Amino acid sequence: MSGVVLTAHVKDPVRWEKSFRTHRDLFKESHVSLIHYTITGGNDVVMYSETDDVESYKRLVSSTAVVRAMEEDGVDRSSVKVYTLDKELKPS
Repeated sequence: MSGVVLTAHVKDPVRWEKSFRTHRDLFKESHVSLIHYTITGGNDVVMYSETDDVESYKRLVSSTAVVRAMEEDGVDRSSVKVYTLDKELKPS
């Protein structure tokens, strides 16, 4: 399993979250098994996802379906950043 962090700015966090929760099937397609997220006071979304196929996740984020969903959900596409977590530290 690999971790991926996505950040984005949204216009209306309440609207975004309501719509985001309807997109489960899109995430299943890219083998996402877990999503944790938060919305900051400045309307930024920070999302941690676990997937067994990072390349599929990256393709999903830039797919027509997700671009359309982000637009409808009020995501500022120019603010979207994706980070693949490739290092690990286990506390002893």
